Formats: sequence, C-alpha cells, structure tokens
Amino acid sequence: MTEIVAGATIDSARRMLASRLSAAGLESPELDARLLVGHALQLDLTGLVMHGQRALSAADITWLEALMQRRLAGEPVARILGTKEFWGLELHLSADTLVPRPDTETVVELALEHLAAGGDLKRPLRIADLGTGSGALLLALLSELPAAYGVGTDISHAALQTARDNARILGLGDRAGFIAGSYASALSPPFDLIVSNPPYIPSREIDDLAIDVRAYDPLRALDGGADGLDAYRALIPQAAQLLQPGGTLVVEVGQGQSEDVAELMRAARLAIDSSAIKADLAGIPRAVRALKKVR
Repeated sequence: MTEIVAGATIDSARRMLASRLSAAGLESPELDARLLVGHALQLDLTGLVMHGQRALSAADITWLEALMQRRLAGEPVARILGTKEFWGLELHLSADTLVPRPDTETVVELALEHLAAGGDLKRPLRIADLGTGSGALLLALLSELPAAYGVGTDISHAALQTARDNARILGLGDRAGFIAGSYASALSPPFDLIVSNPPYIPSREIDDLAIDVRAYDPLRALDGGADGLDAYRALIPQAAQLLQPGGTLVVEVGQGQSEDVAELMRAARLAIDSSAIKADLAGIPRAVRALKKVR
C-alpha cells in the first residue's frame, strides 16, 4: 500500500489518504481524510486550505499513518477525533457513549415542532433524556429552549461524566443535571418533555452491524433484546407516570419499529395523533411522539 512520502504537502497527503480510504471501500473518504489531517495538524478547514502547500515533517507523517491505520481497521473517525457534531454542537465522546448520528436529530426536530405548535419554546420547561449517553438529545434541546431545565439519566457513571463535561463545555451546565439510574427509575414528576434514544437493535442482528458500530459502540446502548423492544417496554410506562398532563414523550426507533412502539405508547394510555411519527432524511420512520392526555 502506498505510504505518504517524505516531503509531501498537506494537500498531497490528504489526497493520498482519501485514495487509500476509497480503495478500502470506506464511506466518505474525502471527508474522513480531511478530518484526520486536520486533527493531526490541529488545523480547521480554513487552515487546511491556507497551508495546503506546507511540507509535512517526519513526525506529521508518522502521526497521520497511525491515524490512517486506525481508520482502515474500522475505527470511526469520531472515535479517533474524540468528538462528534450533533445539532451544530461539538460533543466529546467516551468508550461508554454512542457516537451521535444524524438520524437521531429527528427526535429533536419532532420535539421542537410540537413545542413550537403549542407556543412553548420560551416556556420554563422541565425535560428528561433517558439513557443520555453523551447528552446529545438533552443538550440539543437546551440549546434551543432558553428557559428550559433538563435532566439526563444513564446507568453508566462514565457516560454521565461525559455528558456532564459536554454540558459544561457548551455553557449549558447550569441548566442540566445528570442522575444515575435505569431510564426514569430515579426521577420524580412532573416533566413537560421526555426524550430517549434507547437500544433497539434485536440481539440476533448485533453481529451483522457494521464494524464501526459493533466493535466501538457500547453493547448496552445497542442491544434491545430479542425483538429490539425491551427498552421501550421499560421506559414508556415510566415516562407515562412522570409526564404532566399535556406532556410529551418522543423516542427514536429502529427501522420497522414505529408501529410497535406506538402500540406500546397506547398501552401506557398515551395518545398518538396523525403527526406522531416522523421520518429521517432517508425516509425511514425514526421518531415517535405521544402525549399524556389532559383529564
């Protein structure tokens, strides 16, 4: 395999890395190469453009080759960089958190659409994010809801520390709290909005996931049990008890699960309306919303 040669420039090294990633059949080789080079050299996109003709040092080349080998072995770029953008926010990751994915932004969109329709975007809402991981859902919502306060829960203390650090770095720490517990088991009512991206992959399908998921995302955040619905059976009844009348639950679901999850919501005496299911950019039903009826 061709290596980066001595005297290579930033531009030529980036093109070489992109070519190697492409030859390995990895998605987004150009983007991955740019991110890896930028990370290695501590340059943003503007810096890469401005300094594209700068020659790399031997140490630069050694570092880039090491990063490239990690990517070729299947490690996600976000794991290599230690951060991932979600909803325009840069989130730090750890081994105990999922890499936030664009599909999950559908949950944020559906929640905000509902709140906007009710004129609640500036109201002092109380929010819970069950299984918060890096804090992606909670922090995205708090960034859009200036008067809201949120609580994130997780069974992993390490994940909670990552989420807590992200809240502090993003300047949201004074409006976010984090509690150890299984979904909503450690929380007390009332809440206006509850969100969750729980594990929903059926156990038998874990081994078929892409290597960058199955080998690097924590198993507890992926495995949803025999049919992928175990987490929903636990969290939906809990959420129904915590929501105040008129409150909203929004969850992410896997492909083909939206109707089953909606049925679990109905069984918990939550209401599903005609706009309760929202598809992601690929057209896959990805988020399901339910309301607690006002008696």
